[in-house]
Amino acid sequence: MKKSRRSFVKTLSVGTAGTLVLGSAACTSEMRKHNRQVSKVLWPSDRLNVAVVGITHRGYSNIRALKDQAVNIVALCDVDWGESAQKVFAEFPDAKQYKDFRRMLDKEKHIDAVVVATPDHAHGIVASMAIQLGKHVYCEKPLAHSIYETRLVTNLAQEYGVQTQMGNQGHSSEKIRLLKEWIDAGLVGDITEIHAWCDRPAGGGSVSFVHGQERPTGDFKVPKTLDWDLWLGPALERPYHPDYLPMKWRGYLDFGCGALGDFGCHTLDPAFWALDLGSPDKVLATTTNQLPKIEYDTFPTSSIITYWFPKRGNKPPVKLMWYDGGITPKWDERFDEIGFGTNGALLVSDKGIVQHGSHGAGGLQFKPFDKTYTFEDPAPTIPRVNGHQADWVNACKTGNPSSANFNYGGPLTEMVSLGVAAGLLRDQKLEWDAENMIVKNSEEANLIIHPEFRKGWEM
Repeated sequence: MKKSRRSFVKTLSVGTAGTLVLGSAACTSEMRKHNRQVSKVLWPSDRLNVAVVGITHRGYSNIRALKDQAVNIVALCDVDWGESAQKVFAEFPDAKQYKDFRRMLDKEKHIDAVVVATPDHAHGIVASMAIQLGKHVYCEKPLAHSIYETRLVTNLAQEYGVQTQMGNQGHSSEKIRLLKEWIDAGLVGDITEIHAWCDRPAGGGSVSFVHGQERPTGDFKVPKTLDWDLWLGPALERPYHPDYLPMKWRGYLDFGCGALGDFGCHTLDPAFWALDLGSPDKVLATTTNQLPKIEYDTFPTSSIITYWFPKRGNKPPVKLMWYDGGITPKWDERFDEIGFGTNGALLVSDKGIVQHGSHGAGGLQFKPFDKTYTFEDPAPTIPRVNGHQADWVNACKTGNPSSANFNYGGPLTEMVSLGVAAGLLRDQKLEWDAENMIVKNSEEANLIIHPEFRKGWEM
């Protein structure tokens, strides 16, 4: 494909956690001293010592949420010490300040837990190192930049026994639990079809997406506040350009995961959980830009991505269609009374249509085909939680896993990432072997699933 995609490692053992390897300059003394470090046990009354990597935007949103919990913000790490970071530093004057997360993890031995809110391409490397040092981890969605990294981080969390949470905040909502209880009780019928859509990159609100573009050129000086080498992390070398920052990196192949990677872990979360979708066996994408034959450096302008999920126990097969870039599901007489809006999903069954919003089934409603059909909500069977970050903090203190821990967030991210890969290989129906983490009929797809890392940042 591109120079930024590596040859697929067929000998990778996906049944084990794998090993994080950093070049000698990057290796910390703590990492060299041990092969395994298990997280310490906390009492419920203890204050959790939390470090945050990536302290602006989503990072600061997590900090605000954690301020309401019994935690100490003991270290703040960001590669850009500009105005936004300085405001956060000023708010927590007692927290140690770092640009390099590796130095922070090496020096701050009292850290119990780490929040990872970097751009997508750094999620895997930060989470992997923190987990191997026995730290609990909260990581923004998607869990990692590729399927390989996601599988690695998921397996490491299992091996080291740390408590984790992915930042798909809607998974802690009341409505997503109610949807699953409806489906488990058989109240809305057998769902066989899902339609989900997102206006990004055409929309996106405060997030500025670029799409369908070649790599930007020009000679620009790196801002004095920014460490560009650390910002690149595991991504392959390229010169700084102001088009990447801030918040525009999501559209670039080597840094973000496009519209599906950005919103799929939100919008597809309710159906993935309630229907126990697991791994698809096939996926096909049609996009407005044909990649990789045209050397674009960003994701397509718009996509329609179709997944096929096999039968799961007594649940029938499911066809899932994702639309982005302002595309919504095509007209269907069943959808006559549906108002699509900018983001949301429809779950179609033999009894009717469940509609919900983008985050955790917000705006949940059931529209039966038989207008006389009604039902009452069943008695709750799923524990409720008091906030997404609070659920993680509770897990760190009690050992009771949070609802969006990596055992759940990992497979959800893998499903989303497979669609991202399909979007880069237009009109190829990919046959997915989840157990062996390989696309059976496309070597090009496998190059995306296991990308090349910059020397010294290998995972």
